[in-house]
Amino acid sequence: MKKRVLGKTGWNITEISLGTWQLGGKWGDKFNEGEARETVRTAINKGTNFIDTADVYSDGLSENMVGQVVKEYKERIYAATKCGRRLTPHETEGYNDKNIRGFVEDSLKNMKVDTIDLIQLHCPPTDVYYNPKVFETLQSLVQEGKLLHFGVSVEKVEQGLKAIEYPECASVQIIFNMFRQRPAELFFREANKRNVGIIVRVPLASGLLAGKFTKDTKFDKGDHRFFNRKGMFFDRGETFSGVDYEKGLDAVEELKRLFPENLALWALRWVLMFDEVSVVIPGASRREYAETNMNASDLPPLSDEQMKGVREIYDQYIKPELHHLW
Repeated sequence: MKKRVLGKTGWNITEISLGTWQLGGKWGDKFNEGEARETVRTAINKGTNFIDTADVYSDGLSENMVGQVVKEYKERIYAATKCGRRLTPHETEGYNDKNIRGFVEDSLKNMKVDTIDLIQLHCPPTDVYYNPKVFETLQSLVQEGKLLHFGVSVEKVEQGLKAIEYPECASVQIIFNMFRQRPAELFFREANKRNVGIIVRVPLASGLLAGKFTKDTKFDKGDHRFFNRKGMFFDRGETFSGVDYEKGLDAVEELKRLFPENLALWALRWVLMFDEVSVVIPGASRREYAETNMNASDLPPLSDEQMKGVREIYDQYIKPELHHLW
């Protein structure tokens, strides 16, 4: 498995790793610890050395499972988590010293570790990024040995650009895929200047870019792809990258002309065409998906014609309505 450096952490991590949102909620299925454990093991056995989770994924069960599995291996496996989404209501004022410290202590207990490798603020409101005290608290936790590094998970490019102004911010997790191309215009360059690692999430646009959905596909009522298409429960950009489902299907049909086979793998390989990307973390609801995703790293680079074709499809189907939103 090819590796890239995660910014100022200096960690050499596998360029395709594993995100565990699918294992921990809002995808229609209840948390199945046995299946989740085997999915993480499969990714690690395939060569992955970076796992991303969050405290809200099945109310800490995902963190606990990841922490246990990582300890099974002698080689260094980096485990990142996220915090903040447990706030009710999820408002700027909740990101204070007391709450952040409480979240960190809870994650330490869930993962059964003395130090968390990387903790990320979990898509907080924009005003949080303009509050230096939040980042001072995180840096204090690094100095106290509770964290090795901290970063942020963002919804918008604006948020990422503000976060990297804080010198100690080690990474930014952001949505980037064939249907969400704006981060490559400015943010990637600015993050690279500051040696900030870029963690790409939602690389398959909630499965749209796997190319297997149709207009007749049914999603469970507990699946965010059913209940959050209009952003009723959290940011609409997290669901199909904010793309209208049927318009997304039309765009996918055009992409299939460029990539007649294995669109999902080529969509992952497309992300890796951008050197500024440190790692892409596709989710996997089952172990076989975790294993298959890793194969994208072995694909050859996309041709100039393919890269141009992806951009033209984006410009036609996606950009006019969505490019400016995130």
